[in-house]
Amino acid sequence: MSVIPASVFSAFAGGVEHLAGLLEPVFHASAAAAAIVLVTALVRLLVHPLSRAAARGQKARTALQPRLAELRTKYRKDPERLQKAVLALHAEEKVSPLSGCLPGLLQMPAFFLLYHLFSSTTIGGDANGLLSHRLLAAPLGGRWSDALAGGGPFGAAGLVYAGLFAVVAVVATFNFLRARRASAGLGDGAGLAGGAGLAGGTGGAGGEERVPGLAAVGRVMPFMSFATLVTVAVVPLAAALYVVTSTTWSAVERAVLYR
Repeated sequence: MSVIPASVFSAFAGGVEHLAGLLEPVFHASAAAAAIVLVTALVRLLVHPLSRAAARGQKARTALQPRLAELRTKYRKDPERLQKAVLALHAEEKVSPLSGCLPGLLQMPAFFLLYHLFSSTTIGGDANGLLSHRLLAAPLGGRWSDALAGGGPFGAAGLVYAGLFAVVAVVATFNFLRARRASAGLGDGAGLAGGAGLAGGTGGAGGEERVPGLAAVGRVMPFMSFATLVTVAVVPLAAALYVVTSTTWSAVERAVLYR
């Protein structure tokens, strides 16, 4: 917690507590959980313009595919020159292969604040009252291991986590299928490597060379959504709720922006 200024930490905690108080008449003991969902939605709304810009960037990279195919053919035996040529083309067209990373990076501070907030027993020297809040039967400061120890996977708290895991599994499967379709459309994982062509390879008879490492990234990317299951299992429930809400928002947002 030392990396977070005490004033920022206290202000964030106070904001969550105040919002939970406003929501308590409707959500009762789960008011803090509802407040976390609203905070997540607010963060996602703030970064939505960047998500739209990232979608435009992805469409621009897709439009470069014919030119990238020409480069792969021209430099099929020289991966180093291929990589330089692809990067030069992106610079010329003012398209960043990494533009899609920015919205995700800007969400990290809120996640870490929630993680530390619900991992700390005190705030500014006082007891952390937020730890008494729950999502149904599961404490927001608890973890899946606590639920397993307290009542097993089918206990009251365990079923809350089972519900979260189910939501994550559905969203991850949706993202996986979308990523595979995008990969099939661009060819050999090019669209998944972020560089839309850096992964190389068109499957031609000549066995074109690829930029080292990025083809493997393209093959792994469709499975990354399932890593969220691990995150939900090991972080405090409050942070897990943020992750599940944000991941679901991302899936819907991408389905709309990339249609």
